[in-house]
Amino acid sequence: MKLTRICTCLSVLFLFCVSSNTFAQEKKEPAKDAAAVKAVSDAGGRVSRISAAGPEKEINFSLSSKKVGDAVLAHVAKVEKVIWLNLRGTEITDNGLATIAGMTNLERLHLEKTKIGDAGLKHLAKMQKLSYLNLYGSQVTDAGLEHLKALKGLKKVYVWQSKVTEDGIKKFKAAAPKVQIVGALKLNVPKVIKDGKKKDGKKKADAKKKKK
Repeated sequence: MKLTRICTCLSVLFLFCVSSNTFAQEKKEPAKDAAAVKAVSDAGGRVSRISAAGPEKEINFSLSSKKVGDAVLAHVAKVEKVIWLNLRGTEITDNGLATIAGMTNLERLHLEKTKIGDAGLKHLAKMQKLSYLNLYGSQVTDAGLEHLKALKGLKKVYVWQSKVTEDGIKKFKAAAPKVQIVGALKLNVPKVIKDGKKKDGKKKADAKKKKK
């Protein structure tokens, strides 16, 4: 009986030590980039853990009511373990992307509705883990897509309402067949309406014949 109690006490003590050590590590981790996280938050960004199970973070500026420019990216680059970055609708430029060129762990990057153009995309060259890139409503052209062909981890790119043409999309698909590139949605509305009018016209003609 005593031996059982001793074993139980030792087990509880072991678990307590492990938990305390883990908690201490979690407390130390944020302290390393606390200043950068505060600067990002003050600038209107939201820094959060993607999952409670891991230390990976997301920085999101898409809901910010503040004017977010290139200067804040210096703080973004200092936040550790960021794998998702949302810069949608911000005032960042091509020069700003040079500041975050070293964020090689990024997996998702939102650049939609920004002033980013072809020159900015060359700064993504080292982001080999990047799998998702949104360029919707940006200034990127066919030439800018050339910088994305070397990104081995890339799986999906959005270019709707950018300066990218249908010809550019076709060439990119040929060079990077494993990447899904999404442009403008094509709806055959005119054809449907035309066919509908034909059917309505035929029905009216048949009705007139029956009356006669």
